[in-house]
Amino acid sequence: MRVRYIYLLLVAVLLASCGSKKNITQVKYPKREFRGAWIQAVNGQFSGMDEKEMKNYLVEMLDNLQKVNVNAIIFQVRVEGDALYPSEIEPWSRFITGVQGRSPGWDPLAFMVTECHKRNMELHAWINPYRARTKGTTYVAPTHFSKKRPRNFIEYEGQLYFNPAMQSNRDHICKVVTDIITRYDVDGLHIDDYFYPYPVKGKEFDDDALYPKEGYADKAEWRRENVNHLIYQLHRTVRQLKPWVKFGVSPFGIYRNVGSDPDGSKTKGLQCYDDLNADVLFWINEGWVDYCIPQVYWEIGHSAADYEELVEWWAANASNRPLYIGQDVQRTIKAKDATSKTGNQQEPKYRMQRAQKNIKGSCFWDAASAANNAGGYRDYLAAGMYCYPSLMPQYPFIDNVAPKKVKGVKLIEDDGKNVLVWINDKKPVKDVMNEPYSYVVYRFDKGEKVNISDPSRIVHIARQCYYELPAGLDGEFTYVVTVLDRMQNESLGVKCKVKL
Repeated sequence: MRVRYIYLLLVAVLLASCGSKKNITQVKYPKREFRGAWIQAVNGQFSGMDEKEMKNYLVEMLDNLQKVNVNAIIFQVRVEGDALYPSEIEPWSRFITGVQGRSPGWDPLAFMVTECHKRNMELHAWINPYRARTKGTTYVAPTHFSKKRPRNFIEYEGQLYFNPAMQSNRDHICKVVTDIITRYDVDGLHIDDYFYPYPVKGKEFDDDALYPKEGYADKAEWRRENVNHLIYQLHRTVRQLKPWVKFGVSPFGIYRNVGSDPDGSKTKGLQCYDDLNADVLFWINEGWVDYCIPQVYWEIGHSAADYEELVEWWAANASNRPLYIGQDVQRTIKAKDATSKTGNQQEPKYRMQRAQKNIKGSCFWDAASAANNAGGYRDYLAAGMYCYPSLMPQYPFIDNVAPKKVKGVKLIEDDGKNVLVWINDKKPVKDVMNEPYSYVVYRFDKGEKVNISDPSRIVHIARQCYYELPAGLDGEFTYVVTVLDRMQNESLGVKCKVKL
């Protein structure tokens, strides 16, 4: 009960110290919330590591994120038409071995799937669809697609890109996705903010050869149509292979400025729609993506892209699919706020996000900064915002049927330990979507009202049909066990009264 008291006290402090220009009310602690973290390869953080070193590095990162109840990892597995897993389609990434095409002798994606699932974290495989070579790449493996079909690519400002106008490129990208999803038990397929390249003033992306010049108002409209075709094809590919795998996108944080569109945000920055040719709202409204994480990396009060303005704009305009907010850890902790408990903008940013009912969570950029507790970032979450476990948000447009409840919940003694056990209904289900996937265990004190809407009563979420009670626990309790399917639909609970 002490932890609960500390949490309630913290909430009271947060309510009293509002650094926002608006009076934002702290919302009730959510039982369901996406708490993600991006683990990237493109920055070279794995450079020079052998298998043991990289595994230890990743395990330590996951352990630290688990301490604050992070429930989703977005792991970069394709940086530049390459792979961080054994592939017969694309070469090994230089970001893991130093040389493109050289095998590290192990499978990082398989390792991450296993380690994330051990910790009840989802693993979303993150690919960059169009980028084929970054500026630092000096050697391209013979098996790279650009070596096989050089005419399918366009060079721009020292980087190489799959030409988005070519159907053969879209087919290749979907072939890669098919390979990942069929071979690995991933929970999501994720793409980032790189569509057509970020524009450089005075430099044109040379795709005139395929531009039809008729049937489109301008080249930008044609480019958006090309990207639309890929998004739709990816959506269909994922849904047909494994309908429980979510397809998500993390676009640039500004969709359109009000100067370009009266319905745009009150910002003055680069635009996802106009400059990157990515019509994210169209994909959301068409149901082609299952979640969206705009990268709202700026500070509260930023002159060109105010965090608060953008959070409110996305909440008002992109709620036809689950919406989460991309948080920049380093920029947030460097932005000073004397009125905040943290001394920076972390506290008010999270309060602004939680105050928007259409926003269902957030994601850290980058995972290592949060895991390493840069600027006390992880400490703040552990003390309040993320102090209890959280189930993932639901996706009712994919599936909304809850699985059957468990049977035979009882307490047994096993080698001197008290263990709560249960069994599933052994009858096969008609729909794989309703198969039991994991279990939630709640604990209530004697005389306490059973309320499984209260996340502070969650003591365990795992995939095994048992729960070992903490040593030294004494008293009378009511335990409740529920079942989750792959889409996080929750069954009815089954009670078990325990006297220790």
